[in-house]
Amino acid sequence: MPETNSTSSLSMEVGIDIHKVSLPPPKSTLQRLKAKIKETFFPDDPLRQFKGQSCGRKWILALQYFFPILQWGPNYSFKLLKSDIISGLTIASLAIPQGISYAKLANLPPIIGLYSSFAPPLVYAVFGSSRDLAVGPVSIASLVLGSMLREEVSPTKDPLLFLQLAFTTTFFAGVFQASLGLLRLGFIIDFLSKATLIGFMAGAAVIVSLQQLKSLLGITNFAKEMAIVPVMSSVFHRRDEWSWQTILMGFCFLVFLIGARQISLRRPKLFWVSAAAPLASVVISTVVVFAFKAEKHGISIIGHLQAGLNPPSWDLLHLHDRYLSLVVKTGIMTGIVSLTEGIAVGRTFASLKNYKVDGNKEMMAIGLMNMVGACTSCYVTTGSFSRSAVNHNAGCKTGLSNIVMAVTVMVTLLFLMPLFLYTPNVVLGAIIVTAVIGLMDYQAAYLIWKVDKLDFVVCLIAFFGVIFISVQAGLAIAIAISIFKILLHVTRPRTVALGRIPGSDIYQNKDNYKEAVNVPGFLILRVESPIYFSSSSYLQERIMRWVEDEEENCKQKHERLQFIVLDMSAVTTMDTSGISMLTELRKSIDKRGLQFVLANPVGEVTEKLQRADLLQSFGVDGLFLTVGEAVVSLSSTWKGQP
Repeated sequence: MPETNSTSSLSMEVGIDIHKVSLPPPKSTLQRLKAKIKETFFPDDPLRQFKGQSCGRKWILALQYFFPILQWGPNYSFKLLKSDIISGLTIASLAIPQGISYAKLANLPPIIGLYSSFAPPLVYAVFGSSRDLAVGPVSIASLVLGSMLREEVSPTKDPLLFLQLAFTTTFFAGVFQASLGLLRLGFIIDFLSKATLIGFMAGAAVIVSLQQLKSLLGITNFAKEMAIVPVMSSVFHRRDEWSWQTILMGFCFLVFLIGARQISLRRPKLFWVSAAAPLASVVISTVVVFAFKAEKHGISIIGHLQAGLNPPSWDLLHLHDRYLSLVVKTGIMTGIVSLTEGIAVGRTFASLKNYKVDGNKEMMAIGLMNMVGACTSCYVTTGSFSRSAVNHNAGCKTGLSNIVMAVTVMVTLLFLMPLFLYTPNVVLGAIIVTAVIGLMDYQAAYLIWKVDKLDFVVCLIAFFGVIFISVQAGLAIAIAISIFKILLHVTRPRTVALGRIPGSDIYQNKDNYKEAVNVPGFLILRVESPIYFSSSSYLQERIMRWVEDEEENCKQKHERLQFIVLDMSAVTTMDTSGISMLTELRKSIDKRGLQFVLANPVGEVTEKLQRADLLQSFGVDGLFLTVGEAVVSLSSTWKGQP
């Protein structure tokens, strides 16, 4: 059959009608601006619950929105209380030893870790929206804070200044976090992709574990740097400080803690085994040290911890010009890390129980929690994955479990501090190592490798940046790589050639669908990205290369290229540069004696094309609802062979 008959019979073969593209109704500039702001900053439409409500009811809903405790508090029951008490006591048994351990990881006095496990959970219970999130110090934020501050201030030579800077950093972290939530800028933390976070967390876990070699080997003089090379160099250059008693105790408790963790992983109903293991380790090791006077045989102990509740610390906030940039930079870094972990954990467990967690409200709650914490002798806190998992498995029902945990920590602070006098530092190191092992997600990394090789490279760069340079440099590299990846996709969007699936009006990527065939006389392209100023020049050049290559192929086959169809279904928006690009592209294609048409432009794109008078220049014959209709309609104007 001749080609002309083949193309003209397409409409009969697929049996479709031709429809006109509907233009969007005209909107004022103010209407468009309001719609754009609402979609960008208020996609959840928080005011929808107030529609049609009485004035009194609106006040109640407003209070419940800002104080989620008022949502579940009035309907609280004894059955819920029983579950929350059990889960609260369970996470307290984990929070107490972890709080002490993570404070040492941040180069802070151990008591600060307990303070940080008391006041912040009370604040979060009032303002937080997650039922499962158990808040307190976390390893990554502790590591970032301690390592960044230690670069300029020594925690051993000037402990008071270091403590002041830690509190000030916490305050700035809280202000940063609350501001993101208040201004509804939570999408900023989404710049940290999953691949970046997995690499960063794994690298941080390696560094955290290596840092614990100081406690596990009994070394006194240890490297200040966080990278793997100076740490391992310090380990082997200080072999004379190794203590076999410390190594033996550390190895035994490390095996005990890892074994308990494996039991809980293999049998989720035995979650309490891994939850109770850290506190059991602290109790057992303390008794052993006290009974055998092990502190006189090379076993380093915590020493005296002051009893009593959190003392006020607002007078310790250090705003001196010399260190202002340091605390602001550290506050933003720790704020991002802790927000990312806290919100991710909250959303994970909310999805398991089929309820929603408002990301912006969580930012405000976590930010306020840290601002209050900075004034009550606490350092950066957020939702902990390990404690939240224990809280969830223990059957928590509401945020009261955080209050129960805080009350348990309060009792410890008031009455049980003398019992920690002989707690060995080596056990705290073992607890940290066991806790951070879970941050190495090998399965997720393997999945990234299978799905997206570029993402895997990003993951590796973040990982090696942390372990070979520093934690903060690794985090900065991770963020930079995430932004670069976004820019790469924005500036170099994908264009594909489409072919028709035989016997239908469906047009798909010819590389993915081998059965898709060319339509004689047509070059059908699809742009799979919004068109901005950053990509308009590239797209114009890329499309013209498609045209030139297709013309060359047609010459070799003694065929003729007549129509260029640009599928706009994946172009969600475009700016003025994109509109100019289409205008120039149309002129270039017209000079070649070809007809250029658009198919399936979406609402916002159509609206902008209309305002730019570009639709009028294309005319009725240059704009189609689908690619199939464009091909059928244009086939009737086919001019045949050259």
